[in-house]
Amino acid sequence: MSDDTAWLDATGQADLVRRGEISPAELVEGAIARIEKLNPGLNAVIHELYEHARTEAAGDLPDGPFRGVPILLKDLGAELAGTPFCEGSDFAGDYRSTVTQELTLRFQRAGFVICGKTNTPEFGILPTTEPRRFGATHNPWHTGHSTGGSSGGSAAAVASGMVPVAHANDGGGSIRIPASCCGLVGLKPTRARVSTAPRYGDLMGGLVAEHVVTRSVRDSAAVLDAVAGPVPGDPYWAPPRRGASFAAAAATAPGPLRVAVMTASPTGSAVHADCVAATEQTAALCEALGHYVEPASMEVDGDLFTTHFINVWAAGNAWALADWEERVGRTATEVDVEPLSWALISLGRSLDSGAYLRSQQELQKLSRGIAEYFEGIDVLLTPTLGEPPAPLGTFDSPAESPLDGLFRSAAYVPFTPPFNVTGQPGISVPLHWNEAGLPIGSQFVGRFGDEETLLALAGQLEAAAPWSDRRPPVSA
Repeated sequence: MSDDTAWLDATGQADLVRRGEISPAELVEGAIARIEKLNPGLNAVIHELYEHARTEAAGDLPDGPFRGVPILLKDLGAELAGTPFCEGSDFAGDYRSTVTQELTLRFQRAGFVICGKTNTPEFGILPTTEPRRFGATHNPWHTGHSTGGSSGGSAAAVASGMVPVAHANDGGGSIRIPASCCGLVGLKPTRARVSTAPRYGDLMGGLVAEHVVTRSVRDSAAVLDAVAGPVPGDPYWAPPRRGASFAAAAATAPGPLRVAVMTASPTGSAVHADCVAATEQTAALCEALGHYVEPASMEVDGDLFTTHFINVWAAGNAWALADWEERVGRTATEVDVEPLSWALISLGRSLDSGAYLRSQQELQKLSRGIAEYFEGIDVLLTPTLGEPPAPLGTFDSPAESPLDGLFRSAAYVPFTPPFNVTGQPGISVPLHWNEAGLPIGSQFVGRFGDEETLLALAGQLEAAAPWSDRRPPVSA
């Protein structure tokens, strides 16, 4: 397969299959060859499903919009029955999934061919992908730096050209963070836009959203068309979209939008000059495209927000370990998981029900205030991260203080968690690289239920300042 074909996005690859210019089997073999070539240096793919992929590609694939296109599943969330699943943890052992998630089924119905599973931090906790079990995933733009997390394996695979699209999910920024670190498009959809059935109703009190990381806006939109929608029995679901499709929205430039720009951290932490400069340049591009740009500020009690968010996060991870104990049929001990995970889970177990519900209530009060602010604007523009991609090891914790890495992450990702709390859609777009050659993402946040405006604006920005010709040093 030529490099030109390898660097087509998923929509482009599917079009070749549709026109009979390439077969699904050829696309899959090309992806496998690139994974085998690049993965030893990047450690993005941890479970190879090559024979499964070859069988699927040679068979009667569904005639979906992505028929024959190779995809990777993050090893957290999107289960495939009969395949290894461990969420980055030693405790999972050699567990294999007993169910296939609805999201995975929707990928398959769209015609995607699953080629493997990607690396993730243990239980998806940290904004970097360095689990004890599998080791660090390396950023293809600079292998000494983090890919972000928790969808870091997926982001490295897509950025390096292994596959054009990979599954990702986001409970505090885990789609947008690795998209920013690896120069990709990362859309976190509105809460409950994508179902977590059949195993779950929601995840971590609604913090978690499922989707993908991609190289193009049109892919992100078209995949959302393929996977969005509730399943009977879901506890709640997102408002219906307004237009014909998310793909149509991405292909249609928006009218003039009111864009509020915030470069100061809402929790008061420092923001790196590279991230501020990238956001200001994105704001200038928006203004040049005819949008109304105005400064914004969002004052949040940083200590209070961090306390309540970590309480909910800790309770969610206590639940996650209990879920794993039920899966494998034994009780976990301290040696079964990483020290940071054990400390966070212990915190979650120490919370009584009243403390958990108070934290949920305080976060919901914050959500109401933010929603009221969005009544006066169309989108909010912020840096995706507070810093450029971090060197590997940045979030390590000393043995005597195992939660230090988690608290360190609060300054790294001040802009993404608030919108997991509110449930609003957010997208990171790769418009800038710093002098060191590292990607710096810009985050746009929309009103609850309004991915269409985000996709329209992102598509317009992509057309005005294309990023598709950028290739990382480690790539196909």
